[in-house]
Amino acid sequence: MRRAILAVLAGGVLVTSAACGDDAKNEDTAAPVVTTPAVASAPTPEASSAAPDFTADTVRACERLDKVFSTEFGDFGGALGKMIAYKEAKDTANATKAEKQAATELKVIGTQIRKETANAPDPELKSVATTSAQRIETSAKDLTYIKGIKSTKDLDGSLQQQIATWISPLAGYCGVKRAVETPSADASLSPAPSPSQ
Repeated sequence: MRRAILAVLAGGVLVTSAACGDDAKNEDTAAPVVTTPAVASAPTPEASSAAPDFTADTVRACERLDKVFSTEFGDFGGALGKMIAYKEAKDTANATKAEKQAATELKVIGTQIRKETANAPDPELKSVATTSAQRIETSAKDLTYIKGIKSTKDLDGSLQQQIATWISPLAGYCGVKRAVETPSADASLSPAPSPSQ
């Protein structure tokens, strides 16, 4: 589902770019404006600097974030798996420890997101990374979400939705940037591994 959403976002950007290109062609073929020398204005100097293009740097940062998500969400999933096993065994003390470990793993993910984007030159990437990191860190502080997971059935729907909420700003932005950089490549962040693995 996340790949489909990213494809739509990327397609929207590419369609918008194509539409802008068509507008420029239409303007070129429009009837020329006739001006008299008395009202002609001085030529406008071209802008000396175009907006900086951060795409290549952003794509590299997104690739590093893929590795963070693969590793750290795997550790988070491992902690959740232990927590569920302890809950099913009615081992409350160890279930509580595993809950805390899962929260710690979430904090690590938030920290890693911030670390991998701290020196990124793209201010938009930093902004969406901060949003994703804050969402993850908020869930790490409030154990209500983690405590609500009592069985593997709870993981199927709720965890996938939660991970999508956490990383959607970042995944969406990275997906669009990758589509722009390499239009034929798969432009999505790697899906987070299933915690049951």
